[in-house]
Amino acid sequence: MSWARLLGGLVVAFLAVEPFLPLGRMREYLVHVLVQIFIWSFIGGAWSLMGRFGLVSLGHGAFLGVGAYATCLLWNFFGMTPWIGGLLAVLLTVALAVVIGYPCSRFQVVGHYFGLVTLAVSEVIRLLIIAERDWTGGSLGVSLKPAPSDSSIWALQFADKRVFYYIAMAVWLAGLWVWVRVDRSMASRAMEAAASVGIHVTRFKLGITMLSAALTAVGGVMLVQYLAYANPDTMSGIGVSLRIVFAVVLGGMYSLLGSSVGTALTIALSEFLRIYFGIKLIGIAETIYGLVLILCIIFLPSGIYGSLRDALRRRYSKTAPA
Repeated sequence: MSWARLLGGLVVAFLAVEPFLPLGRMREYLVHVLVQIFIWSFIGGAWSLMGRFGLVSLGHGAFLGVGAYATCLLWNFFGMTPWIGGLLAVLLTVALAVVIGYPCSRFQVVGHYFGLVTLAVSEVIRLLIIAERDWTGGSLGVSLKPAPSDSSIWALQFADKRVFYYIAMAVWLAGLWVWVRVDRSMASRAMEAAASVGIHVTRFKLGITMLSAALTAVGGVMLVQYLAYANPDTMSGIGVSLRIVFAVVLGGMYSLLGSSVGTALTIALSEFLRIYFGIKLIGIAETIYGLVLILCIIFLPSGIYGSLRDALRRRYSKTAPA
């Protein structure tokens, strides 16, 4: 067993017992933060499936918003369980991905033009959510209708945060497994080889876009079920899309744990700045957060985790025997 797998196993084992550690009042808060890290890491991993193939999407906020709001509204107005409503939300999101991805792939809309198209779609979805205020609550958002009982598997609502902690952790691990499978698949190698010689790869691009959108929608379903609240500014739009991109770029787009490391760092930094500054010096937390991101992107183009991994590999290759 390699050291990397052993370390990974120890980290997973620690995360599995963390909700029961004697941390006092900090335990519930730490569980809350880790649940968000798991969900946003899963979403970041879904985005990186496209980004690592040159499909730089700036509109994943649209996929996240459709997944979250569709599940929430189907439950609130029709009493449809999230197990079914979430599936319908994923299918609706995949349909949206096809509407966006197929014309762009067919007519070779790539690079920054593709990014602008997805950015526009993300903002359109946000404005549509605000416009349909009778259903969505507009800019004020909408709360998830509580289940008849405090804990309900049917409604996917639980009074104990630890239940959702393990669900979110399982989803995060499943996302890592999907990332590895795609990375090792023949489709990824064929797409990389075809892209290197300029061969048209519409089918592969569309497939990756659909998969990325579906996983992002699953992340939206998880997020709205955990928070029990959906807001157009936190579930869709440009701000959410850029949040996903920055976290993945910060950690490392081309590495398995890059999105997880980047997401953990961004959420931890945001929480620290929010607690330390609070309402003092309004805007300073966002300024520091932005400066840290800019410096990391400039001086660590492979991301923090990616750069560290590459440095360790170079050191190992120099010390390894011929």
